[in-house]
Amino acid sequence: MTSSFDFAPLFPAGLPAPSARWTGLAKYSFVGGNNDSEQLPLDELIEAANLALQREGRSLATYGLAHGPQGYLPLREFLVTKLKRDAGINCTVDDLLIVSGSLQALDLVNATLLARGDTVIFEQDSYQGSLTRLARLGVNVVGIPLDKDGMRMDALAATLADLKSRGIRPKYIYTIPTVQNPTGSIMPESRRAELVRLATEYGVPIFEDDCYADLVWSGQRPPAIYAMSPNGGVIHIGSFSKSIAPALRVGFIVAPWDVMSRMLALKTDAGSGALEQMVLATYCKPHFSTHVPALTKALRTKLDTLMESLNEQFGTAAEFEEPKGGIFLWVKLPDQVDTLKLYQAALAAGVSINPGPEWSTNKGHSSSRLRLCFASPSHQQIREGVAVLAEVCRKEFGVPARSANVDKRGQ
Repeated sequence: MTSSFDFAPLFPAGLPAPSARWTGLAKYSFVGGNNDSEQLPLDELIEAANLALQREGRSLATYGLAHGPQGYLPLREFLVTKLKRDAGINCTVDDLLIVSGSLQALDLVNATLLARGDTVIFEQDSYQGSLTRLARLGVNVVGIPLDKDGMRMDALAATLADLKSRGIRPKYIYTIPTVQNPTGSIMPESRRAELVRLATEYGVPIFEDDCYADLVWSGQRPPAIYAMSPNGGVIHIGSFSKSIAPALRVGFIVAPWDVMSRMLALKTDAGSGALEQMVLATYCKPHFSTHVPALTKALRTKLDTLMESLNEQFGTAAEFEEPKGGIFLWVKLPDQVDTLKLYQAALAAGVSINPGPEWSTNKGHSSSRLRLCFASPSHQQIREGVAVLAEVCRKEFGVPARSANVDKRGQ
């Protein structure tokens, strides 16, 4: 029998660690940015797909549907209207680039602005996908503490002054101001104005990630930071992953042409998936504004189930601020709980969680924190999964001492 070819000596230095084989979702999955499958507008998407293909399916024979490298024109036209209505952004179709989810947007912005050894400013608790990319690029990340209103401007001002005194000009300030990931906070308009002022004073652009901004319980959100900037020093990204469906992989970038043109030169995939763009444009124009309130209403009831379950199973051992929207709850457990270890033990029991250190620039601060996605599991799965998680946590760390209001310490 011939031995298999050994590729290992051919791998260049600096490759990421190999991926593990996919083994399926856990029985109780509280991870990832997955959404509520019951709220997916399947019938309307089927209808939109049929309509789009009947109307202009033959244009799939041309790269980009002959609409150019920035994406399907009707989808960009929908976004111009939506962004003006919801976020106060005045932009044209030429200011928009359709990308393969907000992850490609992150990659394009980073490739355009960053080199190894550069410095960027982040919220202390932030999106894991952003943090892992920067670690791979060899970029220094400076974390700014958060409070209930998002990134703290006093801490940001002190950090910017300190970096300037050391001759360091950050390449950008990355923020998720509207339904922050993982904390679920919304930065008020007054704080956004202060962020714009500081960024302008220090000559640092703002990188605004707004991909959860549609899922606000109240339906009301402050204007986007992009809309508040007087000098165009903001790059804004968003996504249809949380409002419609993550597997569609459709996101967008709003940026000035001098930086957009550089990102276009780096987007070497010959265009993001065209059929997805056609279906979304056909679906969104008549349905988006009624679909999102129904989705957020359903998500809000799941959040209530999760918070009730945590209170029942963990009691005061689980602390959390009620998020203002979105699909995540950021939970603080007692200091002796190491959520990286809890993650392994819980997974063995069929419960997947996101351990806090993976979502933070400060591993010590987040070592007893975890992020729970409540959108994907059913109400029953939420209740059962939290009960299993509490039992695992008690066995591993003695927390909670009381489980489902029954004292377990003597057992």
